Amino acid sequence: MTRSMIKQYSQLVEFLSRALGPDYEITLCDLSDKNNSIVAIANGQISGRSIGAPLTNVALKLIAEKSYEQEDYRINYSGISVGNKVLRSSTMFIKDDAGKLVGLLCINFDDSRYQELSTKLFQLCHPDAFVSKNRSYEAVEQTAAPDEERESFHNSISAVTEDVLSQVLAKNSAPVDRLTQEEKMKIVGALEQRGVFMLKGAVHYIAQRLCCSQASIYRYLSKISKNQQDPQNKNSG
Repeated sequence: MTRSMIKQYSQLVEFLSRALGPDYEITLCDLSDKNNSIVAIANGQISGRSIGAPLTNVALKLIAEKSYEQEDYRINYSGISVGNKVLRSSTMFIKDDAGKLVGLLCINFDDSRYQELSTKLFQLCHPDAFVSKNRSYEAVEQTAAPDEERESFHNSISAVTEDVLSQVLAKNSAPVDRLTQEEKMKIVGALEQRGVFMLKGAVHYIAQRLCCSQASIYRYLSKISKNQQDPQNKNSG
């Protein structure tokens, strides 16, 4: 993002936070530095982040998928706050005149206060047994599709990387120290699809966690890239 764009959107961050109130976290991410992406933030206590925090797992995945080429924004997906509360998150893709993605404007809404108020009002009209069976807000936590990745928020690259890696490893039954070369390459491929390797230092961290060398990770990535370019060679080598 240019300095003028950062200044303009930073003013928008402040405006939205004042207009919407303390239950809305507003962040501006500059994609020229994905490791220290947040350049403006309001109500950061909701996610526990501050200026200089890296991109989230969902932001990395959206960029890797190139969702911005078909969409101008993504709205109402689930995030998890620092207090383990479910947030309603939305992201607008900021593009330059050439259509290149340069930034993200994100809104994370913590509606827990409204859930509590709704429950108290409901209890004024109905007995507790009825309320426990008919809480209207219980469905909010189920808005995400079963295979949809929830957004989590961290202030360090290692925490973001570990978060995504843990989700990928959870789908593999074998212990890390017993993974075959093929299984490791499959894991690296899944991480590549989620955009983790856009973060500086991710290769080093993942190599340590997968009990292999950084050279091995780069070799896996090279093979994955070649397979994507020429699917006929997928099973070769």
